[in-house]
Amino acid sequence: MRKFLPSQSSRIDRLLLLAVLLLVGFGVAMVFDASVADATRTFNDKFFFVKRQMVWVGLGIASMVVTSFVNYKFWEKVSVPFFGVTILLLIIVLIPGIGVSALGASRRIGIGVWGIQPAEIAKLSLVVFLSASLSRGISLIRFLVPVALVSFLIVIEPDLGTTTIVVATAFAVFFASGAPLAQIGLLGLSGFLTALVLAITSQYRRERLLTFINPNADPVNSSYHIKQILIALGSGGLWGLGIGQSRQKYLYIPEPATDSIFAIIAEELGFAGAAVLILVFLFVILRGFKIALSAPDQFARLLAIGMISWFAIQTLVNLAAMVALLPLTGIPLPLVSYGGSSLLVTFAAMGILLNISKHRATM
Repeated sequence: MRKFLPSQSSRIDRLLLLAVLLLVGFGVAMVFDASVADATRTFNDKFFFVKRQMVWVGLGIASMVVTSFVNYKFWEKVSVPFFGVTILLLIIVLIPGIGVSALGASRRIGIGVWGIQPAEIAKLSLVVFLSASLSRGISLIRFLVPVALVSFLIVIEPDLGTTTIVVATAFAVFFASGAPLAQIGLLGLSGFLTALVLAITSQYRRERLLTFINPNADPVNSSYHIKQILIALGSGGLWGLGIGQSRQKYLYIPEPATDSIFAIIAEELGFAGAAVLILVFLFVILRGFKIALSAPDQFARLLAIGMISWFAIQTLVNLAAMVALLPLTGIPLPLVSYGGSSLLVTFAAMGILLNISKHRATM
């Protein structure tokens, strides 16, 4: 049995670390590129967004270093209080005067332009909680109660996009725990129908759904965003217009440095550059699943699968929305898009993966 015990002398997965840093470095450069026009017009400072992004990157790298050194078993011990604090934050963000509202949603706790999004923290804490709970035994109640609670609190912000990521990631952990396929299928169908009802009962979400079904329905209003994204993708061709040469970033695409940054990348670097970026994402995902497969115990395996599934699902949802295969959801591209809480929490998740890679079982 000793050959299956964790190898304490193992080093972190350097290839995963390198790929993560490559994505982040590229992301910082593209955030500056994509945000120049918006930053100049809004703040009279073309470096406004990239300066803040670099602060978040610094904090994120620090969080990754810390979580890569903290033994993954620590997260099993703190899973309950961590989850409890997250629920408290998700409630606090809904309180008028505390939660910062924008575009009709209360998603942030903070002052001015700085703040944290509890929904982003929920992605991490729910994976930790489910991994700890389900590693002790498969239970439908252990799965349903925390997922339903987190989903409810996020969807009433309202943030259906993040709710979708959270629920899909939870299903990945439930599946990996060995849950019966019949249960997964029934719950998946219920989740899909619930999301559909939420989409058609909200005017804003209904417009996005109708725009997805027919992108040409209202090119001036509801279809404007996706039309401008598709123009950017088409303009890039095979090799792109060149670094810094995007036309769509000049206030045609709303907030081009956030969830739509892939459109600017494809416009400037073309299909070839976009394909290389996707390959780097694919490499990170494959390394993550490789770490999960060699994890030393059930908790580590579920934790690794949860972390990398969340990363993979969020990447897929963002890219699919950019090419009109899914409705636009406002979900950022991990490690590349501009954003604070999302970047910070993703770094922490990568650090946990790196720590698990140090304890991989030797076969």
